[in-house]
Amino acid sequence: MKHANKSQNSKQDLKGQTMKGADVLVAALEREGVDVVFAYPGGASMELHQALTKSSKIRTILPRFEQGGGFMAHGYARATGKPSVCMATSGPGATNLVTCIADAFMDSIPLVAITGQVYQQFIGKAAFQETDFYGMTLPIVKHSYLVLNKEELPKIVKEAFHIASTGRPGPVVIDIPKDVQQALFEPEFPESIDIPGYKANATLPEAADSDLLKVIDLIAEAKKPVLYTGGGIISAEAHEELREFAQLTGLPVASTLMGLGAFDSEDPQSLYWFGMHGTVAGNWAVCDCDLLICLGARFDDRITGKIDKFATEATIAHIDIDLSEHNKNKLVDYPIHSDIKYALKRLIELWKKQRCSKPDIREWTTTIQQWKDEHPFRYEASEHITQQEAIEALYQETQGDAIITTGVGQHQMWAAQFFKFREPRTYISSLGLGTMGFGLPAAIGAKVAFPDKLVVNIDGDGCFLMNVQELATAHIEKINAKTIIMNNQHLGMVVQWEDLLYESVRGQTILCDKDNIGGPDNLDAIYPDFVKISEGFGVKARRVVKREELKAAIREMIEHDGPYVLEVVVPYTEHVLPMIKQGLSAKDILLKSPNSKNS
Repeated sequence: MKHANKSQNSKQDLKGQTMKGADVLVAALEREGVDVVFAYPGGASMELHQALTKSSKIRTILPRFEQGGGFMAHGYARATGKPSVCMATSGPGATNLVTCIADAFMDSIPLVAITGQVYQQFIGKAAFQETDFYGMTLPIVKHSYLVLNKEELPKIVKEAFHIASTGRPGPVVIDIPKDVQQALFEPEFPESIDIPGYKANATLPEAADSDLLKVIDLIAEAKKPVLYTGGGIISAEAHEELREFAQLTGLPVASTLMGLGAFDSEDPQSLYWFGMHGTVAGNWAVCDCDLLICLGARFDDRITGKIDKFATEATIAHIDIDLSEHNKNKLVDYPIHSDIKYALKRLIELWKKQRCSKPDIREWTTTIQQWKDEHPFRYEASEHITQQEAIEALYQETQGDAIITTGVGQHQMWAAQFFKFREPRTYISSLGLGTMGFGLPAAIGAKVAFPDKLVVNIDGDGCFLMNVQELATAHIEKINAKTIIMNNQHLGMVVQWEDLLYESVRGQTILCDKDNIGGPDNLDAIYPDFVKISEGFGVKARRVVKREELKAAIREMIEHDGPYVLEVVVPYTEHVLPMIKQGLSAKDILLKSPNSKNS
């Protein structure tokens, strides 16, 4: 819908003094508990920025690119679980947010994107910096608003935050024409909302006891069960319930990347994460199981591989808050529509009430342990520092006590493999959309959310260059986010695919001079100079090449009072393993790569 229908105010609705629409927006944001907005100004949003200058409750952070601001908001939301706000002007300012909105949609992140729009009289007439932002975002939002009636603005803001954060979370767009921003009126701030399908007290579906008792019966009968957990566990704040249920049942737990940290990776029942580059034990366990209980995940292609070979012998129960995910990618035996937190709490209650015993799956857990012992995440020692080694060193120096963000590529996978995540909301990465350039701004957003926590962006040189300008934001705003760049002078993950599928022919994947490739053995050819770039932004930086300097450099980065960039020069020849090639199943998982050719 383009705009909300006018409804009668409840007795609790607050009548405000006469003010501009822009001031109404800020007042409405304050009422939603917003304490920070990541916003880049422009002609159609100047009124909004002027209004923000008057707020004593909202910190406005200026990114250097609208996409940077969108990903800062994403990082803030991922770290806190609360809806976050980004803001841009009309036209190109708004369109620069599209990737961020799509990213939030894919990863189910509560995001409210506010954009200025041209005067209503110019909408649809190809005015300067006019785009149909309402229309173009419809496929990638939970809801999109074009505010055509100034009186509806307070209600729209309240609805937007409710929609973004309830059910399966996701992004909402509020597009506000300039005349609405400038209009003077007496706002009415609603205390409650009434949206079909989003009733304030009826947004959480609850599984029937009969369905949950069937799940318990299936567990009792199973010989090779697995819990398959996803980001829905974290969105629902259901990690404690998951851990208790796993302990009660004794079932092994395999996670998606979105679900990392919901279950302690060091727990003996943990299969850690599975999928394309996940553990052998996790992939084989899911492949061979006779019962698969999916909790808050969506059977995406990076998890299942070839879908008709995924868990072929298993009875599958799928519990999810989003009804549309049932049987979308994988036909299941027991689709159960429910809030995950409720379902797990009720499963625990029913299990205890019936005095159920753990199923006898000793043979199964013995097999799984053998897989774990035989096929851990590993890498071969090298003459030079490898990405895996650098990430292990970071984990050792921090003891895992950090929020980690990443870009997208090899470093992203290795961060998930070698930094052991034990708590939710500590691994923040673009996973559904796979957006390069995500890591640095997301780290800034997470650090704003938790200024007292260590936040480290593990990045690749290609990813880092996509939003390097946000070092200026970190410096000027005094946001103490750290970055480790794994500099291999290549687009590493694409190079890996080139090695495996295209006989190592490089299709524009070399980021330096292709005739003089920089690296640990050719330092003079490294391009660009990330230390100089960082220092140009006023950010302290250091390059590390020698293994013996690595841990000291990491400690220096951690202890430095301010943002910091640590560049680690690494070879480009490493491959992320294990690996399930697209179109194959977990049974076909690649444990060793053929020798890659030099570029």
